[in-house]
Amino acid sequence: MRSPGFVRGGPAVRVEGVSKRFRLYHERNQSLKAALMRGGRAKYDEFWALRDVSFDVPRGSTFGLIGENGSGKSTMLKCIARILQPDAGQIAIDGSVAALLELGSGFHPELSGRENVFLNASILGMRKAEVEKRFDSIVDFAGVRDFIDQPVKNYSSVMYVRLGFSVAINMDPEILLVDEVLAVGDSSFQDKCMEKFVEFRRAGKTVIIVSHAMSSMRTMCDEVAWLDHGKLMSVGEASDLVSDYVDHVHDAVAGDKSDESDGSIRTHWGSGEARIESLDVVDDAGHEVRELPFGSGFTVRMKYRTSTQIDRPVFGLGIETIDGQMLWGSNTREANTEVDIAAGEGLVEFKVSASPLQGSRLALVGSITDHSTTHVYDFVRGELYLNIANVRPIESGGPIALSGTWRHQSLGRVEAAVRA
Repeated sequence: MRSPGFVRGGPAVRVEGVSKRFRLYHERNQSLKAALMRGGRAKYDEFWALRDVSFDVPRGSTFGLIGENGSGKSTMLKCIARILQPDAGQIAIDGSVAALLELGSGFHPELSGRENVFLNASILGMRKAEVEKRFDSIVDFAGVRDFIDQPVKNYSSVMYVRLGFSVAINMDPEILLVDEVLAVGDSSFQDKCMEKFVEFRRAGKTVIIVSHAMSSMRTMCDEVAWLDHGKLMSVGEASDLVSDYVDHVHDAVAGDKSDESDGSIRTHWGSGEARIESLDVVDDAGHEVRELPFGSGFTVRMKYRTSTQIDRPVFGLGIETIDGQMLWGSNTREANTEVDIAAGEGLVEFKVSASPLQGSRLALVGSITDHSTTHVYDFVRGELYLNIANVRPIESGGPIALSGTWRHQSLGRVEAAVRA
């Protein structure tokens, strides 16, 4: 789908001054009598889901839309997919589009999975010959071959959504729109989905994705656009902007508890029943340090204070680059280490025998949550920054060094090709 007047060689999607409003009715006219008594008019308020939003999506990139519920992310995605028409502005698109929005929304419950594959694919714009060619791939990807001739009303919700996802992903579009479908199915199916997204990126496809999973957005996306109550806050590199957004949300929920220490921003938030008093790093000799040589061991100490008894808390630690990229994270629940803590002070330690991290300035992240890890008692970022010296020789391909050994072996002489 190529929009009229679109300049080739430009971005895959260009959003210019887009606004979209909806009517929120207080009372609808449920009958002719009600309509006559109200003069034929129902009371409503105008709600602007999007207000003058503009951004470009570079061709071949993975572009994210982030923001809280009600910020306009899904509305924007539906406008790009031509499901909704903007009230102002325009959206120019260069390329075929497939949308993974409400998966399986075109399925008929009384029809079999096989029949619904053809029905849903036709709704998405695929010809019958194309569907027949890709049918086996669609069914195998969804993992429902044993049930493909059963009515989908007998499918579990996971099977239903997986089949819808598989139909849409196998359209092989130039532009893929994805709305909150990264958590479809079990872990093996999620891995298959992630591999499919990687294939799209390697093939130079453009992906526009909406998700509340900020760790996924940070690692998957090249750029993101941050929306807040329908307005564009910022557009930029994913790692930086996702961290800015996460800190903004935490400050808004818990109140701004940031202060500056050594020129770095410290973020502290949570419900407060338990609070991290300090994070420290000590070397193998037991001395507090802020700098470590490559490959050395160290221990992270988390001192905490609680105001009440807490059953089965989870202590977590993470290491990030200063631009917000998560390098490592773990917690006591993953390590099958469970404790109950009483009111007062305590100390948790995590020992690393030899660190593979090299040449960088790193931020430690600490947290205390309930056992489900959904309720946060305390979270701190920027409490401690740690400098790691470079390995020699420097391994330039990332933040870790494997310190492997290169070896060369000649396998025989190859005769040079003779040019004609």
